[in-house]
This record gives sequence, C-alpha cells and structure tokens, in this order.
Amino acid sequence: MEALLVSTGVIALAEIGDKTQLLAFILAARFKKPLPIIAGILCATVVNHGLAGALGAWITHNVSTDILRWVLGASFIGMAVWTMIPDKIEEEETHIAQRLGVFGATLITFFLAEMGDKTQIATIAMAAHYANPVLVVMGTTLGMLIADVPAVFVGDKLASKIPMKLVHALAASIFAVLGIATLLGAGEKLGF
Repeated sequence: MEALLVSTGVIALAEIGDKTQLLAFILAARFKKPLPIIAGILCATVVNHGLAGALGAWITHNVSTDILRWVLGASFIGMAVWTMIPDKIEEEETHIAQRLGVFGATLITFFLAEMGDKTQIATIAMAAHYANPVLVVMGTTLGMLIADVPAVFVGDKLASKIPMKLVHALAASIFAVLGIATLLGAGEKLGF
C-alpha cells in the first residue's frame, strides 16, 4: 500500500508544471474535447509507466543489492534536482498525429512526451525501490491523472493560481528524502 500511496503523491506533485501537464493544457485548448483527451492520457500513461515499472522490476532482480541501493539513492536525489527545473513544452510535440483524432493525437503525443521524462524515470526508480511494479504503476498513473485531468478541464486559469515553486520544492523534498532514506538503508527490509 505504501508503494501505491507514495508513488501517487510524488508523481502528482512532480507532474504539476511538467511538460506533459503543459501538453494537457495545449490539447484541451486546441481540441476542446476533454473525455478523449483524458482517455488518451490514461492509455499513454499506463503503457509508458507499465514499461517503466517492468524495467524497474528487471533492475530489482538483476542488479546487486549494494549497487541498487546506491543507484536508487542517487536517482531519487537526481530527481529532486530535476524537479526544481521547470519544463517547457516543445511545439512540435503538439503537432504529432493530428490526423488520428483527439484520442489518437493525445495518446501519441503524451506517450512520446513521457519518454525519458522525470515522471517516467521516477516510476522506474520507485518500481525498483518498492519491488512492486504493479502498485507503483497504478500509483504513478493515478498521480498523472490527479495532476492532468484538472488541467484538461480548467486549463490556464488553474495554472496561473498554483504556487509552482512551492509545489516543485515539495516534490523535490520528497524525492530527496526518498534518496537519503535509500542511501541510509531504508530499503533493507525489501532486500537491498
């Protein structure tokens, strides 16, 4: 249950101001059809984070526990730093697959935007840390929806009222605590 709750909270916070949330704003403004956009976000996130969770599980089973502890600790601390750097959406990501309709455009652009994104990397790290990729992927997907669904419905009106620096600092703090705890051996009960 901890894996689900932590991954939901961390990703929901990390996603605020992230390029995929900005993409949700842009898609909502362009298409004005929230349900296919939300369905596209959900499907893209499940596939993308499912792959990330599988990679995290593979790492857990194929990397020695000592190395895994240091890599995960450093990864979480790296995520803390990365979270403090605001994302900007690149315009070409919004032009991909316009011929596939609202759902198809959202699915493809979201999937591609998530590749190598901090939330995908965080999913890999949390899946390896908690050794329960299914709960982590459920949590990270829920976290993405918590941050992105309101963006689809309220767009820029909400974005201008959110204290982004505070949200990013909070998410970075959680990543830093996870990193330090991992380096200090908090995951030993999990086998690393």
